[in-house]
Amino acid sequence: MKKCMVMILLLCLSFLLAACNSMENQEAAANPFFEEYDTPFNVPPFEKISEEHYLPAFKTGMERQKEEIQAIIDNSEEPTFENTVVALDNTGILLEEVASVFFNLTSSDTNEEMQEINREVSPLLAAHGDDISLNPDLFARIKAVYDQGDSLVLNTSQAKLLEDTYKSFVRGGALLDESEKEQFRKINEELSLLSVKFGDNLLAETNGFKLVIEDEADLDGLPESVISAAAETAKGMEMEGKWVFTPHRSSMYPFLNYSTRRDLREKLLKAYLNRGDNDNEHDNKEILARMAALRVERAGLLGYDTHSDYVLEKCMAESPQAVYDFLDQLWTPGLKMAEKEAADLQAMIDREGGNFKLEPWDWRYYTEKLRKERYDLDEETISSYFELENTVEGLFGLADRLYGITFTRIEDIPVYHEDVRAWEVKEEDGSHIGILYQDFFARPSKQGGAWMSSYRKQSRRFGENIPPVITMNLNAAPPVGDAPVLLTYENVLTLFHEFGHTLHGLLSDCQYYSQSGTSVPRDFVELPSQIMENWVHQPEFLKTFARHYETGEPIPDEILEKLEASSLFNQGFATVEYLAASYLDMDWHTLTDPEEKSVNQFEDASMEKIGLIPEIPPRYRSTYFSHIFDGGYSSGYYSYIWAEVLDSDAFEAFKEKGLYDRVTAQSFRDNILAKGGSVDAMELFRDFRGRDPEVEPLLKKRGLM
Repeated sequence: MKKCMVMILLLCLSFLLAACNSMENQEAAANPFFEEYDTPFNVPPFEKISEEHYLPAFKTGMERQKEEIQAIIDNSEEPTFENTVVALDNTGILLEEVASVFFNLTSSDTNEEMQEINREVSPLLAAHGDDISLNPDLFARIKAVYDQGDSLVLNTSQAKLLEDTYKSFVRGGALLDESEKEQFRKINEELSLLSVKFGDNLLAETNGFKLVIEDEADLDGLPESVISAAAETAKGMEMEGKWVFTPHRSSMYPFLNYSTRRDLREKLLKAYLNRGDNDNEHDNKEILARMAALRVERAGLLGYDTHSDYVLEKCMAESPQAVYDFLDQLWTPGLKMAEKEAADLQAMIDREGGNFKLEPWDWRYYTEKLRKERYDLDEETISSYFELENTVEGLFGLADRLYGITFTRIEDIPVYHEDVRAWEVKEEDGSHIGILYQDFFARPSKQGGAWMSSYRKQSRRFGENIPPVITMNLNAAPPVGDAPVLLTYENVLTLFHEFGHTLHGLLSDCQYYSQSGTSVPRDFVELPSQIMENWVHQPEFLKTFARHYETGEPIPDEILEKLEASSLFNQGFATVEYLAASYLDMDWHTLTDPEEKSVNQFEDASMEKIGLIPEIPPRYRSTYFSHIFDGGYSSGYYSYIWAEVLDSDAFEAFKEKGLYDRVTAQSFRDNILAKGGSVDAMELFRDFRGRDPEVEPLLKKRGLM
């Protein structure tokens, strides 16, 4: 009887296990990440991916990478560059696929469920990264290869991969003792959670404020296109018959430029400036103060004086002092120019009978009036020549003339939102380069700003060239009805900037995944993006695509001459607001004491130290400085203007040889865009320019000489 019962129990257990295995197999089969993408060009099958797929795929991806790493460790052969360093670079493919889709969509098209998954998965990923970098057996194999030194016969990219891999483990805590490693893990886990919370709070704060206008008289001064966009925003919020403005820049800046209602300008700008600083459930002060303190603690564990020392070790600048010296070189002439601009705006206020002192919410309004007075130019007139489709046509035309590449629109391909468009990118001979997604418009589910990223980076893993899938994002005002989308001049510059990053990703030609595309030092990565902005300032180029959206008339020479004449206009403001944020970033990350600071007192002291005038707030206040607290730019915000030295100098080569000179362009492609991080950044610049960069072209461009 007992034997019979045992048999029955075993039989039931076998059925139960079979059922469980069947359910797991069904779940795996239903999860699009667990099978080959059956899509054009192997792009993510967005329409098949839902929120329920991410967490299982993340966990499976981490498990697979652990197994791949264990196989490296268990390899009975002596450690070599191929069986250890390259093998490590080739691990984690599934995890990369899942993470690329998830984190791109949390930026571009998020929701509460995605945010909750992010809060759950971020500490898991931080722990997974630590499991790898703190694995003593894996590090022992890497160190064994590294210690072979010059006896290894490696080419440039191989030598750099070995050097970077070894250093990444050291920087990741591999040399710490066991108690220090445990402390290191806890810091990384907490930082990952705080960073996610910072970003969630900022999105909630940005979406949480609405300037609702009910009286048409309060729209005084606003162009019809701005009014129509505000009405469309209100309609989308079920407030038809009203007008809504938000702290998104595409909505806020036109209001600040044109509205005669000073009180409403103040209300909207203060809502923008106080994001994350409202002492409510979405306040970011305690979060960022804790992050700064944790970064001090982590840097100390690893043997660095400050977090900035830790970060800048991998950058061209190399040290905090080098960054401060560089910023100081630009601050004095920039501040002098900004003070002159403030005096000019105050004089205009006084001349018009205004009985008030210039404030930050007045700057854009009176700057726009002064621009109109001096140069007979205004943003609305300029925008009428930059219809979106024509501008994209000009963008692609420039890439064709420089690099011989073409862009073909693809309709029958998965996209993640109806606003997104897709393009196949081809060489001059018609061969495939990669896929480009463009996502141009602001929406509540999208983070602010503009960026480029990848769904798949280029590499030549396992002997096969992997073509890239790249995405570029803006936050331009969405279309209103059938009206064409007109871009501000600032939008145009941003579009070309992000397209430069896009080319860096598309034209990558690297062997190793970790070196490809934009995997370069933070203060070098903006060179390919910012050099593209230079063409927007060239009348010869603008004439190729800038046409009036109604008449089709090319942009007149008169406007081009005025644009050139006004090129230094308001440069003091632009330089100072940017540099102020760069100083703020560096001040937060050169702290040596892990005590949590009072955020507003710290920020006030930082700005007082450099003498920032009250009429100009820093471009980013701490509580919404997502670059450094919810992004990869801590101790790196200076890099935009550092790279502007590089791009200003590099563009001189095109001015010397011709704006579309193919030899110069090919050299830039071969030496900068194709190489990724496979060669030292300064060496790449020297290979292109033939010498070290010089600062004079930047000072001249900004009028600071």
